Amino acid sequence: MEGEHTHGYISDKARYLARLKRIEGQARGIHRMIDEDVYCIDILTQISALTSALENVALGLLDDHLAHCVADATRQGGEEGEAKLKEASAAIARLVKS
Repeated sequence: MEGEHTHGYISDKARYLARLKRIEGQARGIHRMIDEDVYCIDILTQISALTSALENVALGLLDDHLAHCVADATRQGGEEGEAKLKEASAAIARLVKS
């Protein structure tokens, strides 16, 4: 992660950016729906879709982080490995709570 390390998502960066661009469009669409006084349930349906899309990005990033950053750190062992495991556990806890 620092220095010569690369982030786990780097090989899928373009795919993540494209997904986030679509998510931005969904958020703008929800804004427009509210501005145009669209029916509440229709807006809530779009919010649910947006939430799901964000969760999928988060899960993909988490998977990449575990497969790359955490796996590399645990192979090296020591404090760095333990720190990465704790960091990943805290990230999982945040995702589960959201």
